Amino acid sequence: MAKLYFHYSTMNAGKSTLLLQAAHNYQERGMESYLLTAQFDNRAGEGRIGSRIGIGQDADTFSHLDDLFYKIEKRINKRPCACVFIDEAQFLSHEQVWQLARAVDDLNIPIMCYGLRVDFQGNLFPGSATLLALSDEMREIKTICHCGKKATMVVRQDENGDAMIDGEQVQIGGNETYVSLCRKHWRKKVGQ
Repeated sequence: MAKLYFHYSTMNAGKSTLLLQAAHNYQERGMESYLLTAQFDNRAGEGRIGSRIGIGQDADTFSHLDDLFYKIEKRINKRPCACVFIDEAQFLSHEQVWQLARAVDDLNIPIMCYGLRVDFQGNLFPGSATLLALSDEMREIKTICHCGKKATMVVRQDENGDAMIDGEQVQIGGNETYVSLCRKHWRKKVGQ
C-alpha cells in the first residue's frame, strides 16, 4: 500500500544523505525511482541532489508553478517507477502537497519527502505544515546542538555570526548561513 512520508529535521541532519541512500536501495534491487528537488536550490548544481558528505545524484526539478500529480503521472507513464523521492520538501506549496497525496492515493505510488520543519524564525514552512497534516507516516531525523541536546531550531546568521531575526522566509544557504540549535540556545541566540 502506497503512503506519503515526511522525513523532517533542521539543517545538517543528513536528510539528503538519507534520501540518496534510500533511492540507491531501490536502484540496487532493480527498481527505478523518481527524484525531485526544488528548482531554485542549485547549491549542488542545477537538477542535482547533493549531500554535505559528497554524494549526489541527478534529479528532476519542481517550481511553485508545477502540478506534481501531473508531473509524476507523466513520469510513471514513460517507464515503471517504484517510488518518488522529494528533496527540499519545505518549498512545496500547500496545493502541491495535496497533489502528492492524490498521486499516492490514485497512482498507488509511495512518495518520500525530505525537508525542514521550521524556518529561522521558528515558523513552519507552508509545505512542511501541509505535510505534517497529510502524511501517512512522519519521521524526525535528529541532529544535535553544540550543547549535545537535540537540535530542533535553526538560526540564520549574517557574515559576522550574528543571528538574523528578520528577512524573507526562504534564503538558500548552507553551513555559512545556518546553524542548528536546541530551542534554549536558539532563544538565547535570537534574544528571546
